Amino acid sequence: MKNKSSITELSIIIGMALAVFCAGFCDFADEYRDITETVFRLHIPANSDSPEDQELKLKVRDAVLNETADIFKDSLSAEDAVAAAEENLAHIQEIAERTLRENNCFLPVKCEVTEMIFDDRVYDSITMPAGRYSALRISIGSGQGKNWWCVMFPPLCLPAVTDVDDALNKCGGTFTEEELDILHDPENYECKFYFLELFRKLKDGS
Repeated sequence: MKNKSSITELSIIIGMALAVFCAGFCDFADEYRDITETVFRLHIPANSDSPEDQELKLKVRDAVLNETADIFKDSLSAEDAVAAAEENLAHIQEIAERTLRENNCFLPVKCEVTEMIFDDRVYDSITMPAGRYSALRISIGSGQGKNWWCVMFPPLCLPAVTDVDDALNKCGGTFTEEELDILHDPENYECKFYFLELFRKLKDGS
């Protein structure tokens, strides 16, 4: 009887622990989803990894960031930024193409607003967790070279941004305190990120 009682008590304790973990995990999953849905990213893959192609990628980056600041300055959400990008795709592509031509490069450019999977990316004092994000993607040539990325909304990669934390503070309300904690200290959530990634792979069948 004593052994039976001990097993029952242990089962109850394990069940309570699992319930607490699942509740916390569900809250974390909601916060993670809010982060991925709140962010709009910029992704510029180069034609190749050659020094010349990588330099061209950075020239396109600089031109796009400098010449599109006004396009995104009034965006109050990721949805606003997506809409602004979609409305100005032709203009953004023209900027990229002109920049290449000015540097004697005649590779094609593909400019699109899409959803894509990103790995964990460190950005100054924060780490954007891996996941599916909306992004403005500007592919140069084959798009097989190393890429450059940043965050268009909240506006963390515009030319005027010198301090990410200061920029986040100016965008007050974009992220909750819990979400900011995930961005600043992702190592505290490694176990939960592992289960989220496992769930995503099972869902995608990969």
